[in-house]
Amino acid sequence: MSSSSAASVSLPGDPPGGRRAMAVWGVGVSVYFVAVIFRTSLGVAGLDAADRFHVGASALSTFSILQLLVYAGMQIPVGLLVDRLGTKKVLSLGAVLFTAGQLGFAFSPSYGMALASRGLLGCGDAMTFIAVLRLGSRWFPARRGPMVAQFAGLIGMAGNLVSTLVLARLLHGIGWTAAFAGSALAGAVVLLLVLLFLKDHPRGHEPEPFPHHGAAYVRRQIAASWREPGTRLGLWVHFTTQFPAMVFLLLWGLPFLVEAQGLSRATAGELLTLVVLSNMVVGLVYGQVVARHHEARLPLALGTVAATALMWALTLTYPGGRAPMWLLVVLCAVLGACGPASMLGFDFARPANPPERQGTASGITNMGGFVASMTTLFAIGVLLDATGDDYRVAFSVVFVLQAVGVSQILRLRKRAARRERERLVASRVETVHVPA
Repeated sequence: MSSSSAASVSLPGDPPGGRRAMAVWGVGVSVYFVAVIFRTSLGVAGLDAADRFHVGASALSTFSILQLLVYAGMQIPVGLLVDRLGTKKVLSLGAVLFTAGQLGFAFSPSYGMALASRGLLGCGDAMTFIAVLRLGSRWFPARRGPMVAQFAGLIGMAGNLVSTLVLARLLHGIGWTAAFAGSALAGAVVLLLVLLFLKDHPRGHEPEPFPHHGAAYVRRQIAASWREPGTRLGLWVHFTTQFPAMVFLLLWGLPFLVEAQGLSRATAGELLTLVVLSNMVVGLVYGQVVARHHEARLPLALGTVAATALMWALTLTYPGGRAPMWLLVVLCAVLGACGPASMLGFDFARPANPPERQGTASGITNMGGFVASMTTLFAIGVLLDATGDDYRVAFSVVFVLQAVGVSQILRLRKRAARRERERLVASRVETVHVPA
Protein backbone atom coordinates (compact mmCIF):
# COMPACT_ATOMS: atom_id res chain seq x y z
CA MET A 1 0.00 0.00 0.00
CA SER A 2 1.31 3.47 -0.85
CA SER A 3 1.95 6.02 1.85
CA SER A 4 -0.85 8.15 0.47
CA SER A 5 -3.37 5.38 0.95
CA ALA A 6 -1.87 4.52 4.31
CA ALA A 7 -2.51 8.05 5.42
CA SER A 8 -6.21 7.61 4.74
CA VAL A 9 -6.61 4.52 6.93
CA SER A 10 -8.84 5.04 9.95
CA LEU A 11 -7.47 3.46 13.09
CA PRO A 12 -9.62 1.53 15.56
CA GLY A 13 -11.52 3.81 17.89
CA ASP A 14 -11.21 6.84 15.63
CA PRO A 15 -13.65 9.61 16.63
CA PRO A 16 -16.37 10.19 14.02
CA GLY A 17 -15.89 13.92 13.37
CA GLY A 18 -18.98 15.67 11.98
CA ARG A 19 -20.77 18.89 12.85
CA ARG A 20 -20.49 18.44 16.59
CA ALA A 21 -16.74 18.03 16.24
CA MET A 22 -16.52 21.14 14.08
CA ALA A 23 -18.48 23.18 16.62
CA VAL A 24 -16.35 22.11 19.59
CA TRP A 25 -13.11 22.47 17.66
CA GLY A 26 -14.28 25.89 16.50
CA VAL A 27 -14.54 27.03 20.12
CA GLY A 28 -11.01 25.81 20.82
CA VAL A 29 -9.48 27.33 17.71
CA SER A 30 -11.14 30.68 18.48
CA VAL A 31 -8.85 30.90 21.51
CA TYR A 32 -5.83 30.36 19.26
CA PHE A 33 -7.21 32.97 16.85
CA VAL A 34 -7.30 35.61 19.59
CA ALA A 35 -3.90 34.55 20.93
CA VAL A 36 -2.36 35.15 17.50
CA ILE A 37 -3.96 38.62 17.32
CA PHE A 38 -2.32 39.47 20.63
CA ARG A 39 0.99 37.80 19.71
CA THR A 40 1.35 39.68 16.43
CA SER A 41 -0.01 43.00 17.65
CA LEU A 42 3.52 44.24 18.26
CA GLY A 43 4.34 43.64 14.60
CA VAL A 44 2.17 46.60 13.58
CA ALA A 45 3.13 48.66 16.64
CA GLY A 46 6.91 48.22 16.60
CA LEU A 47 7.77 51.77 15.57
CA ASP A 48 5.12 53.17 17.93
CA ALA A 49 6.54 51.08 20.78
CA ALA A 50 10.04 52.39 20.09
CA ASP A 51 8.73 55.96 20.37
CA ARG A 52 6.51 55.28 23.37
CA PHE A 53 9.19 53.61 25.47
CA HIS A 54 12.20 55.46 23.97
CA VAL A 55 14.14 52.31 23.02
CA GLY A 56 16.38 51.25 20.14
CA ALA A 57 16.37 48.18 17.89
CA SER A 58 17.90 45.76 20.41
CA ALA A 59 15.53 46.76 23.21
CA LEU A 60 12.58 46.66 20.82
CA SER A 61 13.47 43.13 19.72
CA THR A 62 13.57 42.12 23.40
CA PHE A 63 9.76 42.43 23.53
CA SER A 64 9.32 39.67 20.97
CA ILE A 65 12.34 37.69 22.16
CA LEU A 66 10.99 37.46 25.71
CA GLN A 67 7.53 36.57 24.42
CA LEU A 68 8.97 33.79 22.25
CA LEU A 69 11.40 32.66 24.94
CA VAL A 70 8.50 32.10 27.32
CA TYR A 71 6.48 30.48 24.53
CA ALA A 72 9.25 28.08 23.48
CA GLY A 73 10.25 27.26 27.05
CA MET A 74 6.70 26.31 27.94
CA GLN A 75 5.99 23.98 25.02
CA ILE A 76 7.04 20.75 26.71
CA PRO A 77 5.38 21.64 30.06
CA VAL A 78 2.22 22.63 28.16
CA GLY A 79 2.29 19.37 26.21
CA LEU A 80 2.51 17.45 29.46
CA LEU A 81 -0.31 19.53 30.96
CA VAL A 82 -2.54 18.87 27.97
CA ASP A 83 -1.86 15.13 28.18
CA ARG A 84 -2.66 15.16 31.89
CA LEU A 85 -5.37 17.80 32.42
CA GLY A 86 -7.08 17.93 29.04
CA THR A 87 -7.76 20.73 26.60
CA LYS A 88 -10.45 22.71 28.40
CA LYS A 89 -8.44 23.49 31.52
CA VAL A 90 -5.30 24.41 29.60
CA LEU A 91 -7.12 26.66 27.11
CA SER A 92 -9.00 28.39 29.92
CA LEU A 93 -5.79 29.17 31.79
CA GLY A 94 -4.14 30.32 28.56
CA ALA A 95 -6.99 32.73 27.79
CA VAL A 96 -6.79 34.25 31.27
CA LEU A 97 -3.03 34.79 30.99
CA PHE A 98 -2.85 36.26 27.48
CA THR A 99 -5.79 38.57 28.18
CA ALA A 100 -4.08 39.85 31.31
CA GLY A 101 -0.88 40.34 29.32
CA GLN A 102 -2.61 42.35 26.61
CA LEU A 103 -4.32 44.55 29.19
CA GLY A 104 -1.03 45.08 30.98
CA PHE A 105 0.65 46.08 27.73
CA ALA A 106 -2.11 48.61 27.08
CA PHE A 107 -1.57 50.44 30.38
CA SER A 108 2.18 49.96 30.84
CA PRO A 109 3.83 53.30 31.72
CA SER A 110 7.38 51.98 31.36
CA TYR A 111 9.50 49.66 29.26
CA GLY A 112 9.99 47.23 32.16
CA MET A 113 6.28 46.83 32.83
CA ALA A 114 5.56 46.47 29.12
CA LEU A 115 8.23 43.76 28.92
CA ALA A 116 6.64 41.86 31.81
CA SER A 117 3.24 42.12 30.13
CA ARG A 118 4.58 40.62 26.89
CA GLY A 119 6.09 37.79 28.90
CA LEU A 120 2.73 37.07 30.53
CA LEU A 121 1.09 37.21 27.11
CA GLY A 122 3.63 34.71 25.77
CA CYS A 123 2.85 32.41 28.69
CA GLY A 124 -0.86 32.33 27.82
CA ASP A 125 -0.21 32.12 24.09
CA ALA A 126 1.99 29.06 24.68
CA MET A 127 -1.00 27.12 25.98
CA THR A 128 -3.18 27.47 22.91
CA PHE A 129 -1.83 25.74 19.81
CA ILE A 130 -0.79 22.43 21.39
CA ALA A 131 -4.18 22.24 23.11
CA VAL A 132 -5.96 22.89 19.80
CA LEU A 133 -3.96 20.14 18.07
CA ARG A 134 -4.87 17.73 20.88
CA LEU A 135 -8.52 18.76 20.61
CA GLY A 136 -8.49 17.99 16.87
CA SER A 137 -6.97 14.55 17.43
CA ARG A 138 -9.69 13.77 19.99
CA TRP A 139 -12.62 14.87 17.83
CA PHE A 140 -11.59 13.99 14.24
CA PRO A 141 -10.39 10.76 12.56
CA ALA A 142 -6.63 10.36 12.23
CA ARG A 143 -6.80 10.70 8.44
CA ARG A 144 -8.07 14.26 8.93
CA GLY A 145 -5.02 15.21 11.01
CA PRO A 146 -3.08 17.10 8.30
CA MET A 147 -6.11 19.13 7.23
CA VAL A 148 -7.12 19.92 10.82
CA ALA A 149 -3.60 21.15 11.60
CA GLN A 150 -3.48 23.28 8.45
CA PHE A 151 -6.90 24.77 9.19
CA ALA A 152 -5.72 25.64 12.69
CA GLY A 153 -2.72 27.40 11.19
CA LEU A 154 -4.95 29.14 8.66
CA ILE A 155 -7.26 30.46 11.37
CA GLY A 156 -4.20 31.62 13.30
CA MET A 157 -3.08 33.56 10.25
CA ALA A 158 -6.54 35.10 10.08
CA GLY A 159 -5.77 36.43 13.55
CA ASN A 160 -2.58 37.86 12.13
CA LEU A 161 -4.66 39.48 9.41
CA VAL A 162 -6.86 41.13 12.03
CA SER A 163 -3.84 42.62 13.78
CA THR A 164 -2.42 43.81 10.45
CA LEU A 165 -5.63 45.39 9.13
CA VAL A 166 -7.79 46.22 12.14
CA LEU A 167 -5.47 46.74 15.09
CA ALA A 168 -3.05 48.83 13.04
CA ARG A 169 -5.84 51.23 12.11
CA LEU A 170 -7.19 51.35 15.65
CA LEU A 171 -3.72 52.10 16.93
CA HIS A 172 -3.36 55.14 14.74
CA GLY A 173 -7.02 56.13 15.13
CA ILE A 174 -7.81 55.88 18.84
CA GLY A 175 -4.34 55.55 20.33
CA TRP A 176 -2.18 52.98 22.08
CA THR A 177 -4.12 52.40 25.31
CA ALA A 178 -7.60 52.26 23.80
CA ALA A 179 -6.52 49.97 20.95
CA PHE A 180 -4.74 47.39 23.12
CA ALA A 181 -7.26 47.50 25.98
CA GLY A 182 -10.18 47.22 23.55
CA SER A 183 -8.64 44.20 21.84
CA ALA A 184 -8.29 42.49 25.23
CA LEU A 185 -12.10 42.16 25.35
CA ALA A 186 -11.80 39.41 22.73
CA GLY A 187 -9.88 37.34 25.27
CA ALA A 188 -12.73 37.54 27.76
CA VAL A 189 -15.21 36.46 25.07
CA VAL A 190 -13.30 33.32 24.05
CA LEU A 191 -12.71 32.40 27.70
CA LEU A 192 -16.47 32.43 28.25
CA LEU A 193 -17.02 30.27 25.15
CA VAL A 194 -14.52 27.69 26.39
CA LEU A 195 -16.07 27.51 29.84
CA LEU A 196 -19.58 27.08 28.45
CA PHE A 197 -19.20 24.91 25.37
CA LEU A 198 -15.84 23.13 25.04
CA LYS A 199 -15.56 19.38 25.68
CA ASP A 200 -12.28 17.49 25.73
CA HIS A 201 -13.58 14.53 23.71
CA PRO A 202 -16.82 13.11 22.26
CA ARG A 203 -18.94 10.79 24.36
CA GLY A 204 -17.81 7.20 24.02
CA HIS A 205 -14.27 8.16 23.03
CA GLU A 206 -12.80 8.84 26.45
CA PRO A 207 -9.04 8.20 26.48
CA GLU A 208 -7.72 5.34 28.56
CA PRO A 209 -6.40 6.54 31.91
CA PHE A 210 -2.63 6.65 32.19
CA PRO A 211 -0.80 6.87 35.52
CA HIS A 212 0.90 10.15 36.34
CA HIS A 213 3.63 9.66 38.91
CA GLY A 214 5.32 13.02 39.28
CA ALA A 215 8.75 13.79 37.93
CA ALA A 216 9.50 10.21 36.90
CA TYR A 217 6.44 10.13 34.65
CA VAL A 218 7.35 13.49 33.14
CA ARG A 219 10.86 12.31 32.34
CA ARG A 220 9.55 9.12 30.74
CA GLN A 221 7.08 11.04 28.57
CA ILE A 222 9.72 13.47 27.33
CA ALA A 223 12.36 10.79 26.80
CA ALA A 224 10.00 8.47 24.95
CA SER A 225 8.83 11.26 22.65
CA TRP A 226 12.37 12.47 21.98
CA ARG A 227 13.61 8.96 21.15
CA GLU A 228 11.24 8.85 18.20
CA PRO A 229 13.05 10.11 15.06
CA GLY A 230 9.72 11.47 13.78
CA THR A 231 9.46 13.81 16.77
CA ARG A 232 12.95 15.18 16.18
CA LEU A 233 12.37 15.45 12.43
CA GLY A 234 9.15 17.34 13.14
CA LEU A 235 11.03 19.74 15.40
CA TRP A 236 13.66 20.50 12.74
CA VAL A 237 11.07 20.91 9.98
CA HIS A 238 9.25 23.39 12.21
CA PHE A 239 12.55 25.09 13.12
CA THR A 240 13.63 25.55 9.50
CA THR A 241 10.36 26.60 7.90
CA GLN A 242 8.52 28.83 10.37
CA PHE A 243 10.96 31.53 11.45
CA PRO A 244 11.46 33.64 8.26
CA ALA A 245 7.78 34.63 8.16
CA MET A 246 7.41 34.78 11.94
CA VAL A 247 10.27 37.26 12.28
CA PHE A 248 8.96 39.31 9.38
CA LEU A 249 5.40 39.52 10.71
CA LEU A 250 6.15 39.66 14.40
CA LEU A 251 8.56 42.59 14.39
CA TRP A 252 11.07 43.30 11.62
CA GLY A 253 8.94 43.27 8.46
CA LEU A 254 7.49 46.76 8.85
CA PRO A 255 10.82 48.45 9.77
CA PHE A 256 12.56 46.62 6.89
CA LEU A 257 9.98 47.72 4.33
CA VAL A 258 9.76 51.31 5.62
CA GLU A 259 13.35 52.09 6.59
CA ALA A 260 15.36 49.86 4.25
CA GLN A 261 13.06 49.79 1.22
CA GLY A 262 11.64 53.30 1.50
CA LEU A 263 7.98 52.33 1.40
CA SER A 264 5.18 54.15 3.14
CA ARG A 265 3.57 52.57 6.20
CA ALA A 266 0.40 51.95 4.20
CA THR A 267 2.24 50.11 1.43
CA ALA A 268 4.28 48.15 3.95
CA GLY A 269 1.07 47.16 5.71
CA GLU A 270 -0.37 45.90 2.44
CA LEU A 271 2.70 43.70 1.89
CA LEU A 272 2.38 42.29 5.40
CA THR A 273 -1.24 41.54 4.59
CA LEU A 274 -0.09 39.73 1.45
CA VAL A 275 2.07 37.43 3.60
CA VAL A 276 -0.98 36.53 5.66
CA LEU A 277 -3.27 36.00 2.65
CA SER A 278 -0.65 33.87 0.93
CA ASN A 279 -0.32 31.81 4.10
CA MET A 280 -4.05 31.12 4.14
CA VAL A 281 -4.15 30.04 0.51
CA VAL A 282 -1.01 27.90 0.69
CA GLY A 283 -2.25 26.30 3.91
CA LEU A 284 -5.34 24.99 2.15
CA VAL A 285 -3.22 23.64 -0.71
CA TYR A 286 -0.62 21.97 1.52
CA GLY A 287 -3.31 20.40 3.69
CA GLN A 288 -5.07 18.86 0.69
CA VAL A 289 -1.83 17.63 -0.86
CA VAL A 290 -0.55 15.96 2.32
CA ALA A 291 -3.94 14.42 3.09
CA ARG A 292 -3.84 12.69 -0.32
CA HIS A 293 -0.08 12.12 -0.67
CA HIS A 294 1.62 11.65 2.69
CA GLU A 295 5.02 11.28 1.06
CA ALA A 296 4.79 14.91 -0.13
CA ARG A 297 5.52 16.25 3.37
CA LEU A 298 9.29 16.46 3.07
CA PRO A 299 9.45 17.77 -0.54
CA LEU A 300 6.98 20.52 0.39
CA ALA A 301 9.00 21.50 3.46
CA LEU A 302 12.36 21.55 1.69
CA GLY A 303 10.89 23.27 -1.36
CA THR A 304 9.54 26.04 0.85
CA VAL A 305 12.93 26.50 2.50
CA ALA A 306 14.66 26.69 -0.89
CA ALA A 307 12.16 29.20 -2.29
CA THR A 308 12.42 31.37 0.83
CA ALA A 309 16.22 31.39 0.73
CA LEU A 310 16.21 32.28 -2.97
CA MET A 311 13.81 35.21 -2.56
CA TRP A 312 15.71 36.64 0.41
CA ALA A 313 18.98 36.33 -1.51
CA LEU A 314 17.55 38.20 -4.50
CA THR A 315 16.02 40.89 -2.29
CA LEU A 316 19.07 41.52 -0.13
CA THR A 317 21.58 41.54 -3.00
CA TYR A 318 19.52 43.64 -5.43
CA PRO A 319 21.69 46.44 -6.89
CA GLY A 320 21.16 49.78 -5.20
CA GLY A 321 19.92 48.30 -1.94
CA ARG A 322 16.20 48.76 -2.69
CA ALA A 323 14.34 45.95 -4.38
CA PRO A 324 11.62 46.72 -6.96
CA MET A 325 8.03 46.33 -5.90
CA TRP A 326 7.49 43.16 -7.94
CA LEU A 327 10.33 41.45 -6.08
CA LEU A 328 8.98 42.49 -2.68
CA VAL A 329 5.55 41.18 -3.69
CA VAL A 330 7.02 37.81 -4.67
CA LEU A 331 9.09 37.72 -1.45
CA CYS A 332 5.99 38.28 0.67
CA ALA A 333 3.99 35.71 -1.29
CA VAL A 334 6.72 33.11 -0.73
CA LEU A 335 7.00 33.99 2.97
CA GLY A 336 3.33 33.12 3.18
CA ALA A 337 4.23 29.46 2.57
CA CYS A 338 6.42 29.30 5.69
CA GLY A 339 3.55 28.88 8.15
CA PRO A 340 1.86 26.00 6.29
CA ALA A 341 5.24 24.33 5.80
CA SER A 342 5.88 24.50 9.54
CA MET A 343 2.60 22.65 10.16
CA LEU A 344 4.13 19.70 8.31
CA GLY A 345 6.40 19.18 11.31
CA PHE A 346 3.40 17.96 13.30
CA ASP A 347 2.60 15.49 10.52
CA PHE A 348 5.94 13.82 11.26
CA ALA A 349 5.56 13.86 15.05
CA ARG A 350 1.90 12.75 15.16
CA PRO A 351 2.26 9.24 13.66
CA ALA A 352 5.48 8.69 15.60
CA ASN A 353 3.77 8.81 19.01
CA PRO A 354 0.81 7.05 20.68
CA PRO A 355 -2.22 9.08 21.81
CA GLU A 356 -1.01 9.48 25.40
CA ARG A 357 2.11 11.31 24.16
CA GLN A 358 0.54 13.51 21.48
CA GLY A 359 0.63 16.68 23.57
CA THR A 360 4.23 16.12 24.66
CA ALA A 361 5.41 15.33 21.12
CA SER A 362 3.59 18.35 19.70
CA GLY A 363 5.16 20.55 22.37
CA ILE A 364 8.64 19.36 21.44
CA THR A 365 7.91 19.97 17.75
CA ASN A 366 6.44 23.40 18.34
CA MET A 367 9.58 24.53 20.16
CA GLY A 368 11.55 24.39 16.92
CA GLY A 369 10.19 27.35 15.01
CA PHE A 370 9.94 29.56 18.06
CA VAL A 371 13.53 28.90 19.12
CA ALA A 372 14.61 29.78 15.59
CA SER A 373 12.42 32.90 15.57
CA MET A 374 13.72 34.04 18.94
CA THR A 375 17.32 33.54 17.84
CA THR A 376 16.74 35.44 14.60
CA LEU A 377 14.88 38.31 16.26
CA PHE A 378 17.75 38.81 18.69
CA ALA A 379 20.47 38.50 16.03
CA ILE A 380 18.78 40.99 13.71
CA GLY A 381 18.36 43.54 16.50
CA VAL A 382 22.00 43.24 17.59
CA LEU A 383 23.30 43.41 14.00
CA LEU A 384 21.15 46.45 13.19
CA ASP A 385 22.57 48.32 16.18
CA ALA A 386 26.11 47.16 15.40
CA THR A 387 26.02 48.07 11.70
CA GLY A 388 24.04 51.30 11.81
CA ASP A 389 20.80 49.73 10.55
CA ASP A 390 22.31 47.71 7.70
CA TYR A 391 19.39 45.41 6.93
CA ARG A 392 21.37 43.43 4.36
CA VAL A 393 23.82 42.23 6.99
CA ALA A 394 21.17 41.78 9.66
CA PHE A 395 18.80 39.66 7.58
CA SER A 396 21.63 37.42 6.35
CA VAL A 397 21.27 35.49 9.61
CA VAL A 398 18.24 33.82 7.98
CA PHE A 399 20.54 31.74 5.76
CA VAL A 400 22.59 30.51 8.72
CA LEU A 401 19.59 29.08 10.56
CA GLN A 402 18.18 27.57 7.38
CA ALA A 403 21.46 25.76 6.74
CA VAL A 404 21.49 24.34 10.27
CA GLY A 405 17.90 23.15 9.99
CA VAL A 406 18.25 21.56 6.55
CA SER A 407 21.32 19.61 7.66
CA GLN A 408 19.33 18.10 10.56
CA ILE A 409 16.33 17.29 8.36
CA LEU A 410 18.51 15.42 5.89
CA ARG A 411 20.20 13.54 8.74
CA LEU A 412 16.93 12.31 10.29
CA ARG A 413 14.67 11.76 7.29
CA LYS A 414 15.50 8.08 6.58
CA ARG A 415 15.32 6.96 10.21
CA ALA A 416 11.98 8.70 10.67
CA ALA A 417 10.52 7.17 7.50
CA ARG A 418 11.66 3.67 8.50
CA ARG A 419 10.23 3.99 12.01
CA GLU A 420 6.92 5.34 10.67
CA ARG A 421 6.57 2.33 8.33
CA GLU A 422 7.24 -0.02 11.24
CA ARG A 423 4.55 1.61 13.39
CA LEU A 424 2.05 1.51 10.52
CA VAL A 425 2.64 -2.22 9.96
CA ALA A 426 2.29 -2.88 13.70
CA SER A 427 -1.01 -0.96 13.87
CA ARG A 428 -2.41 -3.01 10.97
CA VAL A 429 -1.44 -6.25 12.68
CA GLU A 430 -3.20 -5.15 15.88
CA THR A 431 -6.27 -4.16 13.87
CA VAL A 432 -6.74 -7.51 12.12
CA HIS A 433 -5.62 -9.79 14.96
CA VAL A 434 -8.46 -11.77 16.55
CA PRO A 435 -7.55 -13.51 19.83
CA ALA A 436 -8.30 -17.23 20.04
